[in-house]
Amino acid sequence: MEARFHDYIHRQILPLVLLSVFPGLGYVLLGWLGGVLQPALWWYLGILGISGWGLILHRAYRRRALARWEKDRWYRLVLIYYYLLFLLWAGIFLVYAGESRAHLDYIAVFTQIGASAVASTFLYPEPRLFRPIIPFMMLLLVGFFALLGTSWGYVLSVFAFILGGVLLYGSERSHALLLKTHRQATHDLLTGLPNRQFFSDQLTQTLVDLRYQGGFSYLMLIDLDHFKTVNDSLGHEVGDGLLKEVARRLRSELPAGCLLARLGGDEFIIIGRRLPDLGTGEPKVVNLAQRLLRVLKQTYVVRGHHLYISASIGVRFIAAGERDAGKLIREADIAMYEAKALGRDGVFVFSEEVSAEVREHLRVERLLHFAIENGEIGLVFQPIYDGERRLVGAECLARWHSRELGEVSPMTFIPIAEQTGLIVELGRHILELAFQQLRQWHEAGIPLQQFSVNISIRQCMHQRFVQDVTELAQRYLPEAARRKLVFEITETVIREELNRVVSVMQKLQQLGIRFSMDDFGTGYSALGYLKRLPVQELKIDRSFVEDLHQDEQSRAMAEAILGIAGFLQLTVVAEGIENEAQFSFLRDRGCALFQGYWLGRPQSAGELEALAAASASRVEETA
Repeated sequence: MEARFHDYIHRQILPLVLLSVFPGLGYVLLGWLGGVLQPALWWYLGILGISGWGLILHRAYRRRALARWEKDRWYRLVLIYYYLLFLLWAGIFLVYAGESRAHLDYIAVFTQIGASAVASTFLYPEPRLFRPIIPFMMLLLVGFFALLGTSWGYVLSVFAFILGGVLLYGSERSHALLLKTHRQATHDLLTGLPNRQFFSDQLTQTLVDLRYQGGFSYLMLIDLDHFKTVNDSLGHEVGDGLLKEVARRLRSELPAGCLLARLGGDEFIIIGRRLPDLGTGEPKVVNLAQRLLRVLKQTYVVRGHHLYISASIGVRFIAAGERDAGKLIREADIAMYEAKALGRDGVFVFSEEVSAEVREHLRVERLLHFAIENGEIGLVFQPIYDGERRLVGAECLARWHSRELGEVSPMTFIPIAEQTGLIVELGRHILELAFQQLRQWHEAGIPLQQFSVNISIRQCMHQRFVQDVTELAQRYLPEAARRKLVFEITETVIREELNRVVSVMQKLQQLGIRFSMDDFGTGYSALGYLKRLPVQELKIDRSFVEDLHQDEQSRAMAEAILGIAGFLQLTVVAEGIENEAQFSFLRDRGCALFQGYWLGRPQSAGELEALAAASASRVEETA
């Protein structure tokens, strides 16, 4: 409330100056007519002086952003200004109250009632103003009527007392309504914490304070892990109860001087107190964040449900001189998502290195939107060999040659496409290019037994995926060519709706498309799932292949995968073959197909055609 309160009191200065300076001239005129010109002139000089000071205070508040301590000092001076101003109006009442000439005593009564009404109307936001000023002004009037010594004077005295009470009551009610309205506008109704609007004001004020005081502060953005699961499975009432308890725990653990707010949903944010030195302050802040994580992980009991939930925290330290509050919040948010990416239930501190990565990420994302229409996405093809080192297939690999960025690694742009949803459009484009190439090779008689294309799980789960594949297959591929198609999926399908995934795969199998499980053994492998998924091929991940010569566990894992594949009658492809020893080890234990730089690097369509022709010639010579 503090920022708005200061703004309101500041806005009242100028109207009160105008209500004092211009009507004050009339009081000087009345004083001249009533024979009390000199006191009236001295009084008006006081009005001009105090009004001039008020204008200086008015300008000082807007001239530049004030630190908290400066704002507090300014506010104390403004209180003195208001007290002095109304004291002067009480003074003119005392001057005119005893003057019946030109009926100045009537003017005095009107002045006192008017000044009290003005105090009730303009000063109600601050009890330290209206509570002393209204009774003081009206009690002077009560005393004036009582000193008349007449019955009607006593009656007027009672009426003045009642009017004073009414004005005071009106100010109290207006103040209470202002507090209620302001709280509703600046606080979260569910948890009672400050909301985003209040938080933004306070963060802006913190930046101003640091600018003048130096030192550091910090933002700590807290997001509950998997909170949506609680809402979806147990209902919003349970979710709301959980949020209330989270807010209570955070409030109880924070040290004095910190501000806790709810940004919305399951996100909370903290502005920390000032740190004189970052070197000693950073470990303390990280320790505080880790303590909050421990507190938040303790069991919750909400409406009879025992709940366990963790959180991810992003920390952004704030140095003196920083001005962009929105940027700070975004960077704390980035740090929080980094904590989630590292496995959740952790703390991540924002750094310039992360900032550079984010900027590059956004740049790649922006340019990727135009990569397809600019014709920058193309394909290369990695050869697939059998145990006799004969070329039997190829795997399509997407490549992006950006006009602005140059060659962009698939390890960079494919995850970004996944995160942004561009993978659906990009995947369809890659499928169309792959199908066109497969038709050309099929019509040219290139002797490939299989043609592999990687499929993103997000792409696979899209509602138009089956329809898109069907349309592209019917447009470009005869039935014989479709039987060469192998769609490679990763083990992440197990985390999705398995029945839906199986349904999609079965529909595509009706077109003649086969499926391969890529990177098998690195993620969520389970025999029960493998049995349900209609795959015909497993790919041993390169992480097992590269350590075969030195790691007994990798050799055992490779042999286990080959055993599982044999039991389930699945073809096995080993990727990442880098030497003869790896090739021989896997071939001797039943691996059927092989990929790797030792056998052949990714090549253009023309290079693969030449390679296929040379391989066919060798086969004929051998025969």
